[in-house]
Amino acid sequence: MSKRIGILTSGGDCPGLNAVIRGAVKSCDQLGYDCIGFLKGYEGLYDPVQYVQLTPKSTKGILNQGGTILGSTNKGRFAAVKGIDDRVEIEHSLIEGVQATVRQLGIDGLICVGGDGSLAIAQQFHENGIPVVGVPKTIDNDLQATAFTFGFDSAIECATDALDRLHTTAASHERIMVLEVMGRHAGWIALHSGIAGGGDVILIPEIPWSFEHVCHKILHRESQGKKFTLVVVAEGAELPDGGMVGQHAEGQQVKLGGIGKTVTDEIERRLHREARLCVLGHLQRGGKPTTFDRVLATQFGAHAVRLIVEERFGEMICSRPPEMVSVPILDAVHKVRTVDPQGPAVQAARALGISFGDRPADEASAGVFARNETAVDAYQPSELLDSTAAAVEVALAE
Repeated sequence: MSKRIGILTSGGDCPGLNAVIRGAVKSCDQLGYDCIGFLKGYEGLYDPVQYVQLTPKSTKGILNQGGTILGSTNKGRFAAVKGIDDRVEIEHSLIEGVQATVRQLGIDGLICVGGDGSLAIAQQFHENGIPVVGVPKTIDNDLQATAFTFGFDSAIECATDALDRLHTTAASHERIMVLEVMGRHAGWIALHSGIAGGGDVILIPEIPWSFEHVCHKILHRESQGKKFTLVVVAEGAELPDGGMVGQHAEGQQVKLGGIGKTVTDEIERRLHREARLCVLGHLQRGGKPTTFDRVLATQFGAHAVRLIVEERFGEMICSRPPEMVSVPILDAVHKVRTVDPQGPAVQAARALGISFGDRPADEASAGVFARNETAVDAYQPSELLDSTAAAVEVALAE
């Protein structure tokens, strides 16, 4: 009997999921494994079991398609996350049902493609003896163990394109344009698209901000003859009073969204200027994956198969350029990777005069590249010569 690998896509959809599936299927075919795909995420694993046979022929042409041919869900019986720090155990009867499915179908390894919540489910499977490996998926790029998640680059491309388009209409009508982007509790999408799209103000969860400083930046631009302003705000950015804008439902994660309107309304109220809001929403999760995401997702799919071949269950494949390595799933979940407020991307943005709403506009770049006297220089010729001479002396003495 041929060895068999299963694969499923769970959580929110994003560009690149089909590339992962294709990468895994083609690798299975080359290595002599059968591959089946479970439908509707984890729900397809049990009662009723729903799967399809996957072959290079059946997955032909899906590399550049958005979404997932297997379907996905972030709700249902296998939901293991109620909030960023509130995780629950899957019912034991469901675990037993999945164990029976894996046994009856002769699955040697199950590839679970998903974000933080979905991988938390995979970890519970692993703890109960189900042979799983993980593939990180989220447009938010907020998983700690991997440098990049596929879908992130595609989301940035979408948001940057929106800013390019908003720039021309904002300039034509001398308006303030507010763009709300996704990202949940991390500001990666807002930061990268804001820099790439020429944003003037970027509001992210990692940097506290105030309406006073946002408005000061707008007035400062006007004093320089710049009659329009582009404001990029991450959906998870906290308000100055510490609150978050979104819908709260019992037993579920907060459904973030709406802060863009709050920012737009407050700017209009304070400055008596015309402001307009654009909320990208699910546009960031749809459409074709970028070239970068296609390559990354394909590598993830192929190397996930490698983990199964090597029987390295309970691990997640991750990108640490130039290597493709793996870590225990447990080390990948429960840890959100957020933007470093002192990191190089934020420094570069400040050097350009971009405001993060945390200081007056005329101080936006103050102290950005101030020398840290305790830091070690990257290249110190005198010390290098001293160490080389010492090494020569030791070698001669031997």
